[in-house]
Amino acid sequence: MSILQRYIASNLVRGWMLVLLVLATVFGLIGFIQELERTRFDYDALAVAQYSLLILPQRLISLAPVIALLGTIVALANLDKSNELTIISCSGVPLRKMLVAVAIPTALLMGLLWLGMEFVTAPLHQYAEQQRQSLRFRDDVRIPNGGVWSRHGQRYIHLGKMLAGGIPGDISLYEFNQQGDLLLALHAQTAEVYPDRRWLFKQVRKKELVDGELVTSSLPALEIANLWAPQELPTLTLSSDSMSLSVLYSYGQYLNHNGQSASRFLSAFWQKLAMPLTVAAMVLLATPISASLGSRRERNFGTNMGIGALIGILFYLSAQIIFALGQLLDLSVALVAISPSAIIFACALLMVRRMRW
Repeated sequence: MSILQRYIASNLVRGWMLVLLVLATVFGLIGFIQELERTRFDYDALAVAQYSLLILPQRLISLAPVIALLGTIVALANLDKSNELTIISCSGVPLRKMLVAVAIPTALLMGLLWLGMEFVTAPLHQYAEQQRQSLRFRDDVRIPNGGVWSRHGQRYIHLGKMLAGGIPGDISLYEFNQQGDLLLALHAQTAEVYPDRRWLFKQVRKKELVDGELVTSSLPALEIANLWAPQELPTLTLSSDSMSLSVLYSYGQYLNHNGQSASRFLSAFWQKLAMPLTVAAMVLLATPISASLGSRRERNFGTNMGIGALIGILFYLSAQIIFALGQLLDLSVALVAISPSAIIFACALLMVRRMRW
């Protein structure tokens, strides 16, 4: 990496960090104040502060495109304001090298975002939720809204609660024939979960149809296959935003295999997967904006930031409209998720071609 590339990269990183700190402070305080209304038992103000800090990375990840856009505008507009971009241009540095200098730190940022979504933000969010539930309720963590249901063919399973340590409890399983008659009903106090989706039900009460009658029996343990995987259990009480990329994909495939609707989870997977591409598109779009399309004296720093903020708002609204239309028209989930990035890339390339460099 040349001296010029390192210089531009360092300015970009500083711009991104500045916007990141501002948004982290704003959203952190808003989240903390909102969460104070939910204090209960041992879940006091100190616990609320810890919870707010642990879930903050997840919120900032979702704001990464806006952070990249505004941070790039801050960095390059400052260089433009001090005439450094003019000097770089007049010294014979081609626009291609300028764009490469911007692309190198952007590529590193994209890689960090993918790694963060998989290994950092999702585990932090899940840990924060577990601690929050434990402090607020002190004992068993009951899954809200009556528990979680799953279906595999004619078999239905209900998970009522999660015990300390992520152990599933209050488990019911029902199996029907094609005519809708009940063939088997199980209820287990707890279960041990294996990586290959096998569950070992413990303290089982079993009702089975034998010769037209339901026969009741008790078993110390009973193995059932094709249920939730261990890595999916901590997320059952949370939104799809708190799931890592791998869990979103595997859970979506599991639901598809069982004939259940997986569009919400697969849509979230593709949106997260495409988000670093959106970040790259935003950085490319910010380059001609911050370098002042046309004459570099046409706009001031505040105008550039205002344009950047407006683009961020329009992008968010447009993306929500595209995702909603994609689900309404039953379009390819992957295509719908990538569409906002592709549109921004096209606009950015058009603006770059019109730059006066």
